[in-house]
Amino acid sequence: MKYARLGNTGIDVSMLSMGGHEYLANHKSRGFNEDFAKAITPGYIFPGFGGEQRKELIKASYDLGINFYDVTHDSEKEALGRNFRELPPPYPVYIQTRPEGFVYTYDENNRKMADFQTLRAEAIRIVQLMQRDSIDFFNLAFMKSALEHDPEYLQKIAFNVSRLKKEGLVRFACADTFSGESTYLAQIASEAFDVVYVNFNFADHCASTRVLAEANRHGLGVIAREAFMKGALFEMAAEAGITDKSLVSHAALKWIYAHHEVSTIIYGTGKPSHLQDAASVLQDDNLTEEEASIIEQIRKTTLFKAYESQKTQEFLQ
Repeated sequence: MKYARLGNTGIDVSMLSMGGHEYLANHKSRGFNEDFAKAITPGYIFPGFGGEQRKELIKASYDLGINFYDVTHDSEKEALGRNFRELPPPYPVYIQTRPEGFVYTYDENNRKMADFQTLRAEAIRIVQLMQRDSIDFFNLAFMKSALEHDPEYLQKIAFNVSRLKKEGLVRFACADTFSGESTYLAQIASEAFDVVYVNFNFADHCASTRVLAEANRHGLGVIAREAFMKGALFEMAAEAGITDKSLVSHAALKWIYAHHEVSTIIYGTGKPSHLQDAASVLQDDNLTEEEASIIEQIRKTTLFKAYESQKTQEFLQ
């Protein structure tokens, strides 16, 4: 495993990190694709998370040296905390998670995150649910509507983050949004955050224009997600007549690693062999001619062009 410094946090993270999603038979993530309303309800736990298959994946992550984990809804949070107690990590590990039902469009104008007591109570609930001493990385993903609704929103977030850190409930704060470039830039400029968490791949690439550079200039680490575009990448590859999924995934990961502002990529899978294959990319993360050719072939597909156009429009809104 290779490690990279995560901004000014003082922490070196594995350049491949593990996502918390578990998967249905149709390869869609559990929870959100079973009952979305329940998945974002604080305290609701879907049965079966953190079972033997997941524990085998966690063992594989230890063998690879992965030290950064991302979990979203409460079923993932509870399962990871339980699994870490059942299988104690052999070295220090870090968890990124978020307040349940507070982020993105789940809470109108993201009001809950702006209220300190509400956010503090949620941080305490998460710490207790996961049975951790604190939240390593707290993802506070709000939308542009929050800034438009409340001119003092960013100041409130900065105050809340500072207080939570002083109380020892939170170590670091993560900037995230689905509102695109302008909101990311506002988050970075606020100096409330330590890390930027962003969708980033060779079809959804607009963060490379300004966001990555600004994050680097302000000393923020960058965590990338959606390397495979929620599986759409492999549909594009099929359209291009490319059937070697391992080769396609290697090309996609290496394209991201070529952007040196990125410290780590969150990788979601249900199979240890997939995790091991992804980690093998770090033995030599330079794009080969064959991998570069694959990316160019995929870029010519109808599916790619439509996806890139949509993501560009969303990010630059």
